[in-house]
Amino acid sequence: MNPVYDFSGQVALVVGASTGIGAATARAFAQSGASVLLADVDGEAVIALSRQLESEGYSATGLACDVTVESQVASVVRRTVEVYGRLDFAYNNAGVQAPSSDFAELPADEFDRLVAINQRGIWACMKHELWQMRSQGYGAIVNCASVGGLVGQPNLAPYNGTKHAVLGMTKGAALEYAARGIRINAVCPGTVNTPMVATMMETQKEAMEDIMIRQVINRLGEPEEIAAAVLWLCSPGASFVVGIGLPVDGGFTAN
Repeated sequence: MNPVYDFSGQVALVVGASTGIGAATARAFAQSGASVLLADVDGEAVIALSRQLESEGYSATGLACDVTVESQVASVVRRTVEVYGRLDFAYNNAGVQAPSSDFAELPADEFDRLVAINQRGIWACMKHELWQMRSQGYGAIVNCASVGGLVGQPNLAPYNGTKHAVLGMTKGAALEYAARGIRINAVCPGTVNTPMVATMMETQKEAMEDIMIRQVINRLGEPEEIAAAVLWLCSPGASFVVGIGLPVDGGFTAN
């Protein structure tokens, strides 16, 4: 059974919230009493999810947001504060996977897409969340990295590079802001039962078989298991945890 948190009166922003880990985390925040702003490039899906949460009695708002466009990210943070008056927690979950590819064969436009979403998108989210949180003097940010940010993987090196970058930004920013009352950490999920992973299972079977061999728990993770780690990192229970990349990976990085 997961711990139960009381985030009543607090506000969470989840970016990349329409499906999978992001949606599970938005729901977990809502169930813990927080008001939640859900943002995603798929505006229709994230608005539908926010309305579903509202229909269940939770406080939620959905907005479209392309994290590669900094002005849209800034607008989402600004709107969060306009609607709810503050920003206590942010979970930056937006990210994409690259097709398994020989390093020398990945097209430049695919590499640029990875960097724009996985690295620059996290940078934009953190930048504008920190503008708000430093004015308040408090807050907690969790970024979504990956086990690919902790290890190297053949045929996934450019993707891994973007996730290593997320951890580098997490650690550096954590050192800047810890003394200002803002804790910044990251989660590093293993292979989780999400729509993105389902697609990878279909299109990259050999690569995924190799990954699953190392995920020694012998099953996929569930989005709710990653959400539980995010909420813990935002909670008072993690008040002395700063600048980490927390593996939630079924034993993958223990190999």
